[in-house]
Amino acid sequence: MISIHNLTVDFGSRLLFDQVSFVINRRDRIALVGKNGAGKSTLLKLIAGLEEPTSGHVSRPKGIRIGYLPQVMQLKDGNTVYEEVEQAFDDIRRIEEEVARLTDEMAGRTDYDSEGYAQLIEHYTNMSETLALMQQGNYHAAIEQTLIGLGFERKDFRRPTSDFSGGWRMRIELAKLLLQRPEVLLLDEPTNHLDIESIGWLEQFIASNAGAVIIVSHDRAFIDNTTIRTIEIELGHIYDYKTNYSHYVKLREE
Repeated sequence: MISIHNLTVDFGSRLLFDQVSFVINRRDRIALVGKNGAGKSTLLKLIAGLEEPTSGHVSRPKGIRIGYLPQVMQLKDGNTVYEEVEQAFDDIRRIEEEVARLTDEMAGRTDYDSEGYAQLIEHYTNMSETLALMQQGNYHAAIEQTLIGLGFERKDFRRPTSDFSGGWRMRIELAKLLLQRPEVLLLDEPTNHLDIESIGWLEQFIASNAGAVIIVSHDRAFIDNTTIRTIEIELGHIYDYKTNYSHYVKLREE
């Protein structure tokens, strides 16, 4: 689905990535691991298209939606919690146009058994379901469910975002991101400000999410419960293990 090919990031005094290549497949559950400073957050930004490599490239399907939760966010005030999260559904017209475009593209293709056609169908299904949810007004229930899952109480919905600490405002941004239902979800230390109940809810959400997920986290139990593939970054190279974190640790020792 997303192809990283010969990715090199050279800061002059330091080579962060040296011709790194791998593929992110549909429904991949990837733990991105490595020592502090190895380049985990930078790699997420490169995949999200927020930074550019020195050489090589990241190939993304046209129209793919990538959701990215950084460790440090630029937060704005002025809305209530509910109003802020409701912005996840502001782009209904754009989604309508995308569904129409995908419908036309499917009508003109005959490669029904190809991987590209399978990706097209999945993209169309995700967008159509999101549009149906928005048009029917059911998104109000989805907002409530997500906010409560992340630890908010209903009395918090009408409070201004400025009333909340940085950790709670991170939860607001996470709620917006999850409600947008991106096809690739990039989470950089998402559990830093979550309690046990909210972490459990997020684990369940990821398990039922239709897209790919890449997670950076120091919470070993969390990534064990949410990922089945581990990519280690070490000295500018990657090592790809088709297993969860605990098994990866054993394999690495061997």
